[in-house]
Amino acid sequence: MKQRLVVIGAGMASGRMLEHLFEADPGAFEVTLFGAEPRGNYNRIMLSPVLSGEKTYDEIVTHDADWYRDNNVNCRFGETVTAIDRKRKVVISKDGETAYDKLLIATGSAPFIIPVAGKELPGVMAFRDLDDVNNMVAAAGKPGAKAVVIGGGLLGLEAAAALRLRGMEVVVLHLMGHLMERQLDPAAGYLLQRELESRGIKVHCKAQTKAILGNDRVEAVALDDGTVYPADIVVMAVGIRPETRIATDSGLHVERGIIVSDQMVTSDPDVLAIGECVEHENVVYGLVAPLYDMAKVAARTLLKQDAAFRPVQTATQLKVTGVSVYSAGDFADAEDREEIVLRDASAGVYKRLVLKDDRLIGAVLYGETGDGSWFFDLMKRGAEISEMRDTLIFGQAYQGGAQLDPMAAVAALPDDAEICGCNGVCKSTITGAIVGKGLTSLDDVRAHTKASASCGSCTGLVEKLLASTLGDAYNPAAIQPICPCTDLGHDEVRRLIVAKGLKSIPAVMQELEWKTSCGCAKCRPALNYYLLSTWPGEYEDDNQSRFINERVHANIQKDGTYSVVPRMWGGITNPRELRAIADVADKFAIPTIKVTGGQRIDLLGVKKEDLPAVWADLNAAGMVSGAAYAKGLRTVKTCVGSDWCRFGTQDSTGLGVRIEKFMWGSWTPAKVKMAVSGCPRNCAEATCKDVGVICVDSGYEIHFAGAAGLDIKGTEVLCHAKTEDEALEIIVALTQLYREQGRYLERIYKWAKRVGSDSIKANIVEDLEKRRYYFERFVYSQKFAQVDPWEERVNGKDAHEFAAMAEFGFPQAAE
Repeated sequence: MKQRLVVIGAGMASGRMLEHLFEADPGAFEVTLFGAEPRGNYNRIMLSPVLSGEKTYDEIVTHDADWYRDNNVNCRFGETVTAIDRKRKVVISKDGETAYDKLLIATGSAPFIIPVAGKELPGVMAFRDLDDVNNMVAAAGKPGAKAVVIGGGLLGLEAAAALRLRGMEVVVLHLMGHLMERQLDPAAGYLLQRELESRGIKVHCKAQTKAILGNDRVEAVALDDGTVYPADIVVMAVGIRPETRIATDSGLHVERGIIVSDQMVTSDPDVLAIGECVEHENVVYGLVAPLYDMAKVAARTLLKQDAAFRPVQTATQLKVTGVSVYSAGDFADAEDREEIVLRDASAGVYKRLVLKDDRLIGAVLYGETGDGSWFFDLMKRGAEISEMRDTLIFGQAYQGGAQLDPMAAVAALPDDAEICGCNGVCKSTITGAIVGKGLTSLDDVRAHTKASASCGSCTGLVEKLLASTLGDAYNPAAIQPICPCTDLGHDEVRRLIVAKGLKSIPAVMQELEWKTSCGCAKCRPALNYYLLSTWPGEYEDDNQSRFINERVHANIQKDGTYSVVPRMWGGITNPRELRAIADVADKFAIPTIKVTGGQRIDLLGVKKEDLPAVWADLNAAGMVSGAAYAKGLRTVKTCVGSDWCRFGTQDSTGLGVRIEKFMWGSWTPAKVKMAVSGCPRNCAEATCKDVGVICVDSGYEIHFAGAAGLDIKGTEVLCHAKTEDEALEIIVALTQLYREQGRYLERIYKWAKRVGSDSIKANIVEDLEKRRYYFERFVYSQKFAQVDPWEERVNGKDAHEFAAMAEFGFPQAAE
């Protein structure tokens, strides 16, 4: 007599299990199959092509009516099982009770709906089944329809791309910093976003949904930052949860999912479970490959055959036409790992392999994914790859042949291979010019062939062609790279950031072909500064790409404590501030209080955990950070000037305070120290600062490019200013020119030596229009500078600074 097998869930996992069961022993069980949907098994992975119109439902059906009939399956589609009585071994549905000898639960997963206001409005939907697809297709048929997709993972992006192909205006909202963050690193995520945006899909990362708006149905989505996106439909694709309610109600062991053994048996020996609803060894699987492995094991268990499900590695591919994305294994950063990265910006190709102990453990591929299966096989086999390490990134075709290193791989490129996409220059054109015209440098190649003369992204390939063609005769120009992550120097990187409109660190690393996936402690702070200074208001400062002192807004000391330096404008303080400093020192038992050379008070020995509380008290007294840690304006040292000194010629204290309040919070390539002395006696030591002012009877002498550290250097005279306003404008414009030309960590005196004083004077002294241009650039950027990291002031700016801006033709600053 046949045993009675009841299956709850007619999805892909249970369908595959039935296939294995019928193939092995078609007469072993009398099968009853319940499914909540009014249809049988279809390939849910292919719902995206159905949504886009590239396929029909009939094309993705896995088991049709004939298959169920031929295998004598009692189909109960559209009928939901509401309870399981394990003692009596029956399941209960709207049509009554159905007895079982063995029960298989394959209820899959349920979409997670974020708990925001408006989530229940008509037009808010998930993307899990054919009914969802049909609802979206109906909405897309309306002219000018708009869709907002919440979730930038696999499912959300597939829905977004498909809806765009249906003609809808689509916005993707993603909580994290880059798309598909679980499967892709930031570089590949950037490429994917760029591709989707080129298709007309708006992508908004770091988007926190506040509410879904509407009356009778959805009308818009509001974010925490105040952005509102109109919407006719909202697709929730933020994740899934195992559908375990019926198992929980029946008393089975359930944690995140239904707990199963290696044989797919639950806590009840007569009940099995497979698919997205189960948890095996603390893992819940959401990809189809492990679910199919579970199905095979469950079939064998039902037939009393030996089988065991073991944790498996999984690979991910995005199913969007024309977008090739593949990831597998573990590609997180760790100290015990190394990585190999290949970038081809013009072709939109990015490959990253992660190695540990001479074995491949992770891979991220974008643009060219043909070797994905081969890389995945190496991972699963734990293959030792040391002998092919140098050519591993080039894929399977380059193994076992003559291509033993990257240089040989470049030499092996066919003559018609395009090297420079911008100018359509192929390999034979470059090598022919090198040999025929006797070219020996990158500049020669650029001049004669135009290769590498536009965006510069092919520079590395051109240099390799020079090296492989000329051999030992090739002597590249001695450009000091920013760091080992790139062959490019600071100036070239800054030029390309502007030329290519690059506005994020992943964009720079991808487009400029960084050798590592995420950069290093040398290049990331430099890139962060270059992007910040190039795109104020557009680029968001990356705090993690700053040094520790800048991240915690205090200087770390040798014992691990920190020093706190409140700002004292021009060295001026008052009893209230001094009392606050004394109270803080007592309250937090700060061991050392030191007067600095910049006319401020340094509190030394502050514990890291006390920093917020220390600053809360100092802020309450009206004090802000002195930025003693900053790559920016540190201090403006002053003497007492004409207000008190019998030798003073001008109000040096007042000018110093004005300069500091106007420029504080600004970012620069390296630290900047200034001083204003009230007479040529120079009590404020202005002639050894980055920028100094000597007050004289006829006005102000502006000095620059001094040093008093490892290098000792007196300042150079830049020019003479007649008025305080003119002096301020010159100092601000000079600082902005330095910001735009200086290399990261390059002090003003080194920048001046490199570019030449004549060039600086031509821009700041001789050309008044340029001076005003640089001044206005600085003022504009100050609107986005974080002036005080410990306390938010009026729109992030000090009131005195706004007043100073208004003096120079920016009345909106005073509003």
